[in-house]
Amino acid sequence: MAPLIRTLDLRASTRSQSQYRMELPRAVLDITTAMAAIEPILEQVKNGDESDLIALGERFDGIAPASIRVPASVIEEALNSLDPKIRSALEEAILRVIKVHSAQVRESIETHVVDGGVVEHRLIPVDRVGLYVPGGRAVYPSSVMMNVIPAQIARVASIAVASPPQRENGGYPHPTILATCALLGVDEVYAIGGAQAIAMFAYGVEGLCERVNIVTGPGNIYVAAAKRALRGLIGIDSEAGPTEIAILADESAIASEVAADLISQAEHDTIAAAVLVTTSEELGIQVERELANQIESAKHSERIRTALSGVQSAIVLVESLEQGVDVVNAYAAEHLELMVRDPRAIASAIRNAGAVFLGRFSPVSLGDYSAGSNHVLPTGGCACHSSGLSVQSFLRGVSFIEYGEVAFREIAANVITLANAEDLPSHGEAIAVRLTNLENGSGE
Repeated sequence: MAPLIRTLDLRASTRSQSQYRMELPRAVLDITTAMAAIEPILEQVKNGDESDLIALGERFDGIAPASIRVPASVIEEALNSLDPKIRSALEEAILRVIKVHSAQVRESIETHVVDGGVVEHRLIPVDRVGLYVPGGRAVYPSSVMMNVIPAQIARVASIAVASPPQRENGGYPHPTILATCALLGVDEVYAIGGAQAIAMFAYGVEGLCERVNIVTGPGNIYVAAAKRALRGLIGIDSEAGPTEIAILADESAIASEVAADLISQAEHDTIAAAVLVTTSEELGIQVERELANQIESAKHSERIRTALSGVQSAIVLVESLEQGVDVVNAYAAEHLELMVRDPRAIASAIRNAGAVFLGRFSPVSLGDYSAGSNHVLPTGGCACHSSGLSVQSFLRGVSFIEYGEVAFREIAANVITLANAEDLPSHGEAIAVRLTNLENGSGE
């Protein structure tokens, strides 16, 4: 019988980061085909109205919502009907996410470059954001929190949420999603999903939804394709791909816990990635045995089995923790767990990861819901250059420059010299005309 998850032995020799990336492939996503598929959808939304959005909901989600904007009464009823236990858990998670993200707020910085020359760097929120909360195989009230809270802390004035319509809910998003919006004070919610939701946010729909400046939130390949196609017209957080977990473990790790964590992310999607990097061949054997045992009782066993047996998942054997660090830095996982004797020591060497979870009592599931950190994170190796969602995602840095006459005179010749060096003499003339006016007493 073929093993449930492949084993890759990298102990023989070290490799470059590029070679490690090639050894650890991710799920293959046909973004080109997805881009072609969404083109007519984007055009339909750009040139259409609410009836077009309703028709797209019926086509892709199997339900035509009565209205794309969710009525306030429906949102209020969702909150009133929310299971008290779920409400309590959401409220506690909200408090923790607020606490972590409030600490990210930065003050404007004023720099006195010279006497009379000041540059102030202000952080200004975007005017309006569109936040996408996926539907599909699961319900994600946690994604409502992770998107809305940092935008609110950034003081974005206008916040809209979109989530796919569901047949089971009369064409509106899942009640738990609506209830979470209510808990956070968001009342602009749309029953729309996929590429058409991103297009609605980007183009706006007259009489229904004003266009936004930034769209954030994870989604399927068509959501990612729409973000790519519309980037520039809107800002985006990232083109999120399938979820992924990497675990760096030594012989001290407990196989049942490692296996449970790999499974926890594999249950998201058949192309989710689960990678264990370990110095212990024995641990690898034990984890494979645990995976087989735990899958039997898992609700989404077939989905998990497909994800673990895919090319994107593996048990990777390394010679040392130093080599293991090289491997996980090359892989740049969305989620990285350090299941080693001294996780803090290893953490100091981690450079590339969306979020890092230290020790056995900090599993990814904690970060998904209630650690306080954000779970909207870069995937597909993008953690080597991109960050997870934060308050800063919704802020723009704008410089305000103010020089007085003395400071201007002092630097004028330098500016003219540099303008001429770049063969842009009109830049220099913008300085020179002021000097001339000063000499002639003009403008005083």
